[in-house]
Amino acid sequence: MRVMVLVKNTPESEALPPPTGILESMGRFNEELVNAGVLLAADGLTSSAQGARVRFDGDRRTVIDGPFTEAKELVAGYWIWQVRSLDEAIEWLKRAPFGGGAEVEIRPVHEIDDFADALTPELREQDARLRAATATNA
Repeated sequence: MRVMVLVKNTPESEALPPPTGILESMGRFNEELVNAGVLLAADGLTSSAQGARVRFDGDRRTVIDGPFTEAKELVAGYWIWQVRSLDEAIEWLKRAPFGGGAEVEIRPVHEIDDFADALTPELREQDARLRAATATNA
């Protein structure tokens, strides 16, 4: 199963660059994930001051420029892991070099078969085509 691990924002994560020690410890942890065949993708996100939100209300689109005030609701970075179970993902995350009350969320990623009852052959073909194209883009 694939899971997305969402690292929540903190006032420290809004300040860039992070201290060298944090980068080093996170690099070591990422190496462990890679060596175990768990890590599929990982990135940190820029501060919310560099971002934007788009609010959808019927046909209206409203753009809201950052920074965003509710930092506890923001994502500072993410991993995508390939694991056997949610329990395995939790065990990996317990080893991550976080402290200071950090809160990190793990969410399973939907697979196409999760929507089997609603899928037509055309939708399955489209999904396969789009996955192949995105793999090429990566």
